[in-house]
Amino acid sequence: MKIYYNPKLKALSKVLRQKSTLSEVLLWNILKGKKLKCYQFMRQKPIDNYIFDFFCSKLKLVIEIDGISHNNKSTSDQIRQQKLESLGLSILRFYDLDVKKDMHAVVQVIENWIDKFEKVNTTP
Repeated sequence: MKIYYNPKLKALSKVLRQKSTLSEVLLWNILKGKKLKCYQFMRQKPIDNYIFDFFCSKLKLVIEIDGISHNNKSTSDQIRQQKLESLGLSILRFYDLDVKKDMHAVVQVIENWIDKFEKVNTTP
């Protein structure tokens, strides 16, 4: 599956990786290096005209951490989500505070999502 992205976002994506929030760093430490169920995740991934916190192409999964930058942006977040879904991608959203305070629960949600994905995609 080829995913289009706006090439103008590549430089901004690099800047965002260098200026990660604490919750992004904490979750990245779990996701990087295929540590989570052997899936490769990328961070600050441009897709279409947006940049998403984490993305796994094999799972077609976007993970977003909603922090202060998402306050009062529920309409734009819904538009982004609809665009992702139209591309055949799924999205998991977590609150910044949940990542910081209950990483175990966040990881459990991601692992459960992956288990369901694998079950659906390996059933004959």
